[in-house]
Amino acid sequence: MTFFQASPVQLNRASELPIGEYLADQARALFGPHPFAAEMSEDQVARLLPEYFAMSQAFPHLQAGSQKDLVFDAIDRNRDLPKDVELTSVVANFICWDETGGHRLILQGGNAALPNILDTENFHSKLFKKDASRVLGRAIEPNYSTTTRRYLRALYHGLASRDALVRCAHMVAFELHAAEMIKALWTTVVETFDAPVDDLAYFRVHVGGEDPAEKYHGEMTSRLISELVPDESISRFLDEFDRAYRLSLDWCRSLVQIGSLDGYGRPEVEHSGRCHCGSVKFHVRAPAEISAVRCNCSICRMSGFLHMLVPDDKLRIECGEEFLTTYRFNKNIARHTFCQVCGVKPFYRPRSNPSGFSVNIRCLDETTIESIRIDDFDGKNWEQAISSLEADQNIHA
Repeated sequence: MTFFQASPVQLNRASELPIGEYLADQARALFGPHPFAAEMSEDQVARLLPEYFAMSQAFPHLQAGSQKDLVFDAIDRNRDLPKDVELTSVVANFICWDETGGHRLILQGGNAALPNILDTENFHSKLFKKDASRVLGRAIEPNYSTTTRRYLRALYHGLASRDALVRCAHMVAFELHAAEMIKALWTTVVETFDAPVDDLAYFRVHVGGEDPAEKYHGEMTSRLISELVPDESISRFLDEFDRAYRLSLDWCRSLVQIGSLDGYGRPEVEHSGRCHCGSVKFHVRAPAEISAVRCNCSICRMSGFLHMLVPDDKLRIECGEEFLTTYRFNKNIARHTFCQVCGVKPFYRPRSNPSGFSVNIRCLDETTIESIRIDDFDGKNWEQAISSLEADQNIHA
């Protein structure tokens, strides 16, 4: 079941579980084990850790700063600060305070410890850096790769949305996903490097011990739902939550695949795609720098399809295969698949590669795309065009 298929009654305190636990359970059921729980080599984990460090370093500041435009909006309009901004701001500010070590200091030393907030070694990102450097045997620096930069910008955009429901969805989704992510990474780091579990302070603070902090982050943000999401908007909230959760999950999937190359030796990332209504959702592994083809045949011209050809094993349908219907014409080789609900063709089996897929890049989430190069193909004269293309490939082989 996808989140947006749940009814308002299911979410609106009819469940025996608190809202946050209910959503976390739904995420686990829908997405399965977290990508960081996958078996990885030491090299894979070593490439992943600097990316994670970059996120850990940037996130609390993005979270706290995400509300500034909303405050300036009230200033410019000369009006009282709306309650929804007050609520998301106080949660964002606390999360930043906690992630930069302030809350822990006060718990340990009371108000007398306040001057020690200037010791930035208490920042949780610094704890992570120490843990990672210890298991790797060398100091690490943050790696703000294209993938991580795009993720952080998309995350900030959601946290800073003028729509209170969208802000709420991104806050809740980030924290519930973070609990799963940190637990999975902790287990993987321990198993991969044979590291003592209790020696990794960052992980112990967040999800270890008898009273882990991440649990309260999830409860705090989830409580925003009852304050900011009216019953009639539950379905829209679930859809936004689903989108926000996938944003973080897809970033993690991309990090796990660091080092994966396509047939031309180019690094691949995992792109997410969907039809217009969202009934059909899929993932495809391809470079961030996409090479696309614009065909002038009758069906491509009418539908505006932009082709990205991939092997069969690079595309994974997440949901909605039952909504796909097939259309064939002319030589009856290509299998054109359309969503029965909205009519959009997100991918199909092309005539030029019937064992693989042609993906419509117009249906992909733009956050994982770095650039698009488009070449024209004379599909009106298919036989001549394909013969010319094959001859050109043989010359350059």
